[in-house]
Amino acid sequence: MTVSSVGAPLWRDRQFCLLLCARVISVLGNGFARVALAFAVLALPGAGPGRLSLVLACQALPQLVLVLAGGVIADRISRSGLMVLADALGAGAYAGLAAMVLTGHAPLPAMCLLAVVAGAATALFGPAMDGLVPLIVPASRLQRANGLLRVGTNSSLLLGLALSGVTVALVGAGWALALDAASFVVSAALTARLRVAARPRKKVSGWTDLREGWQEFASRQWLWVVVAQYAVVVAALNANVGVLGPLAAEQHLGGARAWSVIVAAQAVGTVAGAGIAARVRVDRPVLVGVLCTFPAAVPIALLSVGAPVWLTATAMCGAGVASDVFGVLWATTIQREIPDRVLSRVSSYDWFGSLAFAPLGLLVAGPVATAVGTGRALAGCAALVVLATAAALLSPQVRTLRTRVEAPSGAPASPDGAELRPDEEAAG
Repeated sequence: MTVSSVGAPLWRDRQFCLLLCARVISVLGNGFARVALAFAVLALPGAGPGRLSLVLACQALPQLVLVLAGGVIADRISRSGLMVLADALGAGAYAGLAAMVLTGHAPLPAMCLLAVVAGAATALFGPAMDGLVPLIVPASRLQRANGLLRVGTNSSLLLGLALSGVTVALVGAGWALALDAASFVVSAALTARLRVAARPRKKVSGWTDLREGWQEFASRQWLWVVVAQYAVVVAALNANVGVLGPLAAEQHLGGARAWSVIVAAQAVGTVAGAGIAARVRVDRPVLVGVLCTFPAAVPIALLSVGAPVWLTATAMCGAGVASDVFGVLWATTIQREIPDRVLSRVSSYDWFGSLAFAPLGLLVAGPVATAVGTGRALAGCAALVVLATAAALLSPQVRTLRTRVEAPSGAPASPDGAELRPDEEAAG
């Protein structure tokens, strides 16, 4: 593993700076929304945990159900255009939620419908974003670009989460949701200014596209093995962060304040991890990424035995560092190894597979903790992370896939892998 310092700063690249600013502003708004939406629903007359769960489920389900369609669409039309559309949908959904909260007239069906729209926007945005980065950044600088994007978005999310509680307390949840809607508008305006190559029109059906994406996904052992690994890992992490961790903090560590320190430590770690990943170069990125999953089990195991807050927070920070090293290496490897014509579809299968068991992790965590105890349930989650990661290392391709030879700095990759001359770049 070495530190890379090749090439001029990406800050001088107008395209990249537009994308980075759009993502930072949008994620800052999302940080507000995570807290504001929960408090907005609970503050409504007659609302309770059941109503909040229903609204959040209506937001989460489309993200899983529609992400494959999002990948097909992103490979058929302008990816930046699809991101603008997704931002517009998000702005409309959160503006509607803000209006209902501010007026005090918020029928449950209407809130659920707007939550569905917000979830659909995320499903459209994710695969398009994954496929857009290689179109605006030279192949030799993808890893640094992915790292800087994660540094910006992780920092922005951390700031949004930190300010959201103050904002809700000062001006109310409705205005905090309105700020999120405004962030989507700004993000859409910045993304619309990106200039990327127009995509060729397709004459085949969407189902044919979906099958082709699956064939590309299934033909790469390293890809589907790690996605299968993360289906288990994400379910275990969701159970920890969503249910078991807060329960353990309440039972043994003093409650919400201790848990907030632990979660904040993880967020700080993700910022540091993305910064590290932006600069290192590794020969076997998938192997290093998979190895970086093991630290995720450490804070879960410490929670299971009631370790002190400072020790668990330190482990959580380390896990955050490792998780974003994995994230940057993984995104860069997919962008380099998958042909542009199917990149968003393959990315959508990655999203779908990795999130497939996430709702199940949340669903069973509570009953399992009741049946066997919170400590044992947490120990089981830690064991799942370790076992799934160890199983992934059995794959020869996971262990041996090497970084592709990088294209010359400053030359963006074309869809077929060749380099584009500056006069060949088109607006889309």
